[in-house]
Formats: sequence, structure tokens, C-alpha cells
Amino acid sequence: MRVSRWALCLGLTLALAGCGKQQSANERSPAVTPGPTAAPARAAAVQQRAAEQASDLPSKITRINEDGSETVEDVPSDSGAHNPLLAAVASTVAASTSTAFAATTSGPTLWQEGVNYTRLVPTQPTDVPSGQVEVLEFFWYACPHCSAIDPLVESWKKTKPAYVSFSRVHVMWNEGHRSLARLYYTLESLGKLDQLHGEVFKEIHVNGNPLIAGNPGNAAESERIQTAFVQKFGIAEADFKKAYHSFGVETALQRADQLVQRYRIDGVPTFVVNGKFVADVRSADGAEHLVSLVGDLAAQEHKH
Repeated sequence: MRVSRWALCLGLTLALAGCGKQQSANERSPAVTPGPTAAPARAAAVQQRAAEQASDLPSKITRINEDGSETVEDVPSDSGAHNPLLAAVASTVAASTSTAFAATTSGPTLWQEGVNYTRLVPTQPTDVPSGQVEVLEFFWYACPHCSAIDPLVESWKKTKPAYVSFSRVHVMWNEGHRSLARLYYTLESLGKLDQLHGEVFKEIHVNGNPLIAGNPGNAAESERIQTAFVQKFGIAEADFKKAYHSFGVETALQRADQLVQRYRIDGVPTFVVNGKFVADVRSADGAEHLVSLVGDLAAQEHKH
């Protein structure tokens, strides 16, 4: 029954908009069929989300140092002092102007702020060198929508401009998400993401192996399942376990958690461009449009 259920979920992938924060590996959203009022409703929802994001952005970030000590850093804002009311008003005004620009990769489509993407107020700090545009993809290995869009993202990665600095952030809304996030960052630590990132999606969504324990809180069992999986690809058990519990992976997990909270990510896949723009499959009207939109927003940022 588990395999057939996962197969059914995969079959619904293209019809669904994304996976939400409250879903587990065995729960999916109902199919959504856009109607004639979808665009105005989506615009209102995106605008509301912008106001909520602006009003709840953290002012400080805590980092773990190698010696185990903690460093608390201020998160800068455009105004120098975070004002939730002004941030929400600014976001509403920006959305109401419906600023649009021509898409360079999707024909005559015009992207509209407040409809196809949300502007964050204040803009959040990025972690890339000057001249680079940061693009973050927030995802979850068990999300069928993330699996469906991943080939498009991988193709875009091969042709994206050199000024785009792209990275993924695995969400950690519950213990099941955290177990898969630990797998992701362990593979990254071992330098095996290029080889196994797609294989993880395949194992979950095609082979029906969720790669976590039936009880997501059983971390030891999830580790055993994931160890058995990576061993099939030539990764030694000892090497995997060492990386799995390493300081580097713990730090990566903490950073991912902070980014999810900073951007108030409540659905995946979601993209954030240069700490300024947020878009998802629903707002962009499809996976292919989303990838094009992200590229166009990045190009716009590079020009400024």
C-alpha cells in the first residue's frame, strides 16, 4: 500500500501547487484547479503573505562557533530599525503599483509584483560576494512538487549566468523534515550531492522508500535507513556516519533553520532572490514559469 500511495501522490504532482508546513511525508494537498478569479485571489494572498513576512522577520541571528560558543548578530534592515507597520504598508504600496517587467525567457509574459512574486520589506542580507545575486531554493525531499521541478532547476543551473549564486535550503518543520535535511547536508559535506541528489528524489517518489523511520522521531532508525541507501552508491558506512554527526553538518542545519524562519517559509518549493523577492509555483503559474521568473528577477537585480 505504501508504494501505491506514493505513486498516486506522484501522479498528482503537476496538478498541485506545493507542499505546506503542516504536511508529513504521507500527506499531500488537494489538487487545485485555477479558475477565472485565480489571479486576483492569488494577488491578494501574495500581498497578505508579504505583509506577514515583513512583520515577523527576526532582528538577530545566533551562530554557533567551532569552539561551541555562540555569537549573536544583528540583522540589518533598510530603515535601520524594524517597523512592522511601515514594512507592511510599504509592501502593500509596492504590490498595488503592480510593477511589471518583460520576461526575457518566457515570451510576452509580464511578471507583476504582488501577483507573480512578493517583495520583502526590509530586504534581507545575503551571503554572497559583491556582484553576485543570491538565489535560494527552499525544498523538502519528500515533497512531490520539489521532485517535479528539480530537473528544471538542474537544467537551469547548467545555463544560469555566472553572477547567480544558487543554493538549496532544506526545510526542517518537524523531525521527519529534519532527518531528510540531515541527509541532504551530509551528502553535501561528503561532496556527493551532484551524484545522489536526484537519486534521493527517485528513491522516495519512484521506489516508495521514504528514507525515514515510520516514527519520524526515531532518529537512529532513520539514520540506519539512510546509511543503507548511500551504501548502495559506494559510500562507506563509517564515512557517512562521521559526516552525519559532524560539526559542519550541525552548522548547516542551524543555518537552514534560521533561513526558513527569517523568510517565514511555509510551503515548498519556494525561491528567494537576493533577499528581496519571493516566488513559488502557485504565484508563477507553473514550474517552468517559476524557473524563468527566478532567472529574470536575478537578471534585474544584477543590472542594479
